[in-house]
Amino acid sequence: MALVDEMATVLSNQNVGPRLYIMVLRCPQIAEQVMPGQFVHVQLTGFENHILRRPISVFDVNREEGTITLVYQVVGVGTEWMTTVAEGAHLDLIGAIGQGWTVPEAGQRVLIVGGGVGSAPLFILSKMARQAGAQVDIILAAATKDALVTLPYYTEAHGGEPVCATDDGTYGYAGFATEPAKKLLAETTYDRVYVCGPEPLMHIIANLAAEAHVPCELSMEKRMACGVGACLSCIVETVDGRKRSCVDGPVFPAEKVVW
Repeated sequence: MALVDEMATVLSNQNVGPRLYIMVLRCPQIAEQVMPGQFVHVQLTGFENHILRRPISVFDVNREEGTITLVYQVVGVGTEWMTTVAEGAHLDLIGAIGQGWTVPEAGQRVLIVGGGVGSAPLFILSKMARQAGAQVDIILAAATKDALVTLPYYTEAHGGEPVCATDDGTYGYAGFATEPAKKLLAETTYDRVYVCGPEPLMHIIANLAAEAHVPCELSMEKRMACGVGACLSCIVETVDGRKRSCVDGPVFPAEKVVW
């Protein structure tokens, strides 16, 4: 589908964890077409000193209500500014952008691994996989319990709590997501693995999947300028040459990525 430039209405913008926010926006045209793994490019209205948009993955979508939900982490002046956007404000969005995840089929079993805010781009996939009749195992990881902000959404959507891991041991497994992933891949036959999070985490999970002979997809979320493939600022090195994260990805087969 063609990209849509739509003025969205902010319905809520809440602080849900340490420097973590969830924003709900009404944008019916984008909501109608967004697929799991895609993102929107957000213009910082009234913030003219920073002309570049901010790419934010779509966490959830409600097509009937015409809304999308974003989970974002404050990492710089742009996302810091986003925390000040009030209910009823309008934001200019371009979307939905990018190549997303391969939705599994009925009867397949898949493993989803989300590290930090990397759990956000995987949520729609997890719901669509379950709706398609696939069996879905989920691992969510974060630095600390308070940063597991997507956990209640996954628990409600899947009728049970995912496996959790925290760096400081405040919730679930004490350590990184790599250990429970290694255990599950050794004990279970999977048809596909999906992972999004810090690159070191994705690299390790990709290697574990390769050792288990399971196809793996990962989301290479790079810094972006234009977001539509023109500026070449978000290059990912692959075995097929240099690819643009924004439009050739952000989701890539793990075996294609050159680390």
